[in-house]
Amino acid sequence: MKHKNDISYRKESLKKLLHNIIENEEAIIKALYDDFKKPAFEAVLTETNYVISDLKETIKRMDSWAKPKKVFASLLNFPSSDYIYSEPYGNVLILSPWNYPFQLALCPLVAAVAAGNKVTLKPSELTPNTSNIISKIISETFAVKDVVVVTGDATIAQELLNKRWDYIFFTGSVAVGKIVAKAAAENLTPVTLELGGKSPCIVDETANLELSARRIVWGKIINAGQTCVAPDYILVHHKMKDTFVKLLIQEIEKALGTNPEESSDFARIINLKNWQRQLSLLENQTILFGGQSNKETLYLAPTLLDEPNMDSVVMKEEIFGPILPILSYQSKSDIEKIISSFEKPLSLYLFSQDKSFIDEVLRKYSFGGGCINDTVIHLANNRLPFGGVGNSGMGAYHGKLSFDIFSHKKAIVKKGTWLDLPMRYAPYKDKLKTIQKVLKWL
Repeated sequence: MKHKNDISYRKESLKKLLHNIIENEEAIIKALYDDFKKPAFEAVLTETNYVISDLKETIKRMDSWAKPKKVFASLLNFPSSDYIYSEPYGNVLILSPWNYPFQLALCPLVAAVAAGNKVTLKPSELTPNTSNIISKIISETFAVKDVVVVTGDATIAQELLNKRWDYIFFTGSVAVGKIVAKAAAENLTPVTLELGGKSPCIVDETANLELSARRIVWGKIINAGQTCVAPDYILVHHKMKDTFVKLLIQEIEKALGTNPEESSDFARIINLKNWQRQLSLLENQTILFGGQSNKETLYLAPTLLDEPNMDSVVMKEEIFGPILPILSYQSKSDIEKIISSFEKPLSLYLFSQDKSFIDEVLRKYSFGGGCINDTVIHLANNRLPFGGVGNSGMGAYHGKLSFDIFSHKKAIVKKGTWLDLPMRYAPYKDKLKTIQKVLKWL
């Protein structure tokens, strides 16, 4: 019988998971629609296919990832061979969110299993249909001793956090991330926090305005704006603002029609509490476009706001919905003043053809990741790390980095026995000058 730490055992488990996801893909798509009317196209693009591609890549590469890596040995240790061994942390807790409930539960799980860990997964209670299909797939794929799904509300999550784990992986809000970090600190448990923040979108005078508008609208309306890397606000040059607002409206109507509520391509707000919060962000604001809502269906139209006050709630909190404030700037110092007033964001987007300005922005501002002349798509390349910095998170994953983040890197020196230089051993009499010369030469 193959042991759970045998790489072939892990690979067979992931192959079975891949099969079961493909077999249940239609059920997963339906569950996502039932939870908050996520369009089938978005469900495939950002959820099922994302996980399926991640699984295929992991299965293909995990032998290489898990193999001990030989590194150059130090001359101080001559003769020796030096290696880095990847070993599982042990018992891993994954706390996943509701906004991409399938992808953000399964991708970390795939990596944790590939690295040889035992996994406890707590999916969000706000997406019960998706959580149920995840539980079904996991129970049909893994032995309970290897992977288990625990469902329930925040009370259950807190009970899980009170237990001792070897690693914790959390995706969610900054506020809950702080709770997770505190719980992990009690046992010095390593943790990855995938959080969020107010991701700016800068549009300068040189930008292709029509294309910029189309790509910003696309990045904002996916999942009804309930995306951690969605553009949170736009900073557009004051000379271009009026034209750009018209183009944004045109692109929204082109994508969703003149009445987005009737479009099958636009998701709903996840629950009443979040819907009410979104509406509260519109209070005392100047609405340039949108603002329509329906409590019965938890609908909120894509909404553009004009120059909200920096002290308003909509500019103090991550929006996490289809509301997009438009702010104008006249100088680079205006941009710096606004961006620097917030914590480091998860993403930053810049639309420009000015290479020197692009380089300046990339040097000046600290953020998790982003795009030049597009939004959101940096997540599509699993060779790029995904993660925040400062308040927007700690730790990065995707691709091989996902395997690495769930693996302890054990340093091993295999020392030869055919030669044993006496220099390092006491007594040290008359050895100091010699060792200083040797170290200087090295």
